[in-house]
Amino acid sequence: MSDAQSEPSPVLKTWRRVSALPGGKQLFSKVVSHKAPYFNSIGARVQELRPNYARVTMRKRRAVQNHIGTVHAIAVCNLLEMAMGVCAEASIPAHLRWIPKGMDVEYLAKADSDMTGIAEVAPGAWRPGDLEVKVTATTRAGVTAVAGVIRLWISEKH
Repeated sequence: MSDAQSEPSPVLKTWRRVSALPGGKQLFSKVVSHKAPYFNSIGARVQELRPNYARVTMRKRRAVQNHIGTVHAIAVCNLLEMAMGVCAEASIPAHLRWIPKGMDVEYLAKADSDMTGIAEVAPGAWRPGDLEVKVTATTRAGVTAVAGVIRLWISEKH
């Protein structure tokens, strides 16, 4: 659990309750996409979620491809934002809130297969101010296609 957090967040509790059930990961991912509808556009699925870490996957399919047949850069960024969002919701202490400030990514290789997006936060980093969430997107072969950070603004709830 996060620093100063005595019990798991509601998102993490829900994940723990449903992810082991048949179809639970798909159901959880659909709920996430319902709360943030733009995520529906990539059809991603949360595969692993724990404090300070999330792993989300998406299939390479025509709806997310660009003109050269690779996964579109914006679809990959959407995957990374979804991973960051569930990571943040599962990790942030109850007295804090977050909002994204920006995203810096580098395109390192072709996104030529199904993609896995990972978001990671350093333990103990959840405190008011700027927070950088490390994000990477890898191909099925394990090649890092996109790497970067999503900057969050962390503040006290009022």
